[in-house]
Amino acid sequence: ISGLIIIGVTLWTIIWKHQYISLLSTTNYVIGTYALLAAGLLAVFGGILGCCGVWLEHRGILLLYTFVLLIVFLLEIIVGGLSYLYETQIEAELQHTLNTTFMEHYGVNEQQTKAIDSMQQEFSCCGAVRFEDWRHSVWLRSRRKDLIKPTEGRLVPDSCCITVTSNCGLRDGPSNIHYTGCIYEMTDDLKYHLIILGAIGLGLSVIQVFGMVLSCCLYVKLKNVLD
Repeated sequence: ISGLIIIGVTLWTIIWKHQYISLLSTTNYVIGTYALLAAGLLAVFGGILGCCGVWLEHRGILLLYTFVLLIVFLLEIIVGGLSYLYETQIEAELQHTLNTTFMEHYGVNEQQTKAIDSMQQEFSCCGAVRFEDWRHSVWLRSRRKDLIKPTEGRLVPDSCCITVTSNCGLRDGPSNIHYTGCIYEMTDDLKYHLIILGAIGLGLSVIQVFGMVLSCCLYVKLKNVLD
């Protein structure tokens, strides 16, 4: 059951936040998420092994089950600890990199352009720190003709608009666009996910300890009976 919980939570995180991963400067978030997913898959595999070991009363399978639980336990502890550590650093990282990403890569890099547009619509925000950031962006100031999304007279991307329509970014008044920067909502959202990952990792690691203890007790009992 613990394995299925881990798989469910990590898949939810991956599916809903994968598009924003390209905006992060480090791979800590990605590594932690996929490591916890691996722990969940191993936990499910270990559960099947444990059932087979008990059903067949096979000491070798029980020993393998204990080893798998040990790996799962270590992964959960590591991911849980790193999640809480990274949660304290994510705000500084975003402040350092998010504005640069917005200013230099919007309209230039397709993946990051889509991620920024999606973020501005999801979080009802505009720009990294404030909407005025777009005035200094490559997208607005550059005269390049190979931009993914040409400005065409826009002052901000259409995704900044309160009601997104074609060319709505031509006006940047408070009645038309969001004025709050995305860094604040993005920081809170990632912190929330990291706290969940950390709690899942550290919390469910206790279950693996009980599993290892029970497996060892059963192994010893079978050894005494069969020998």
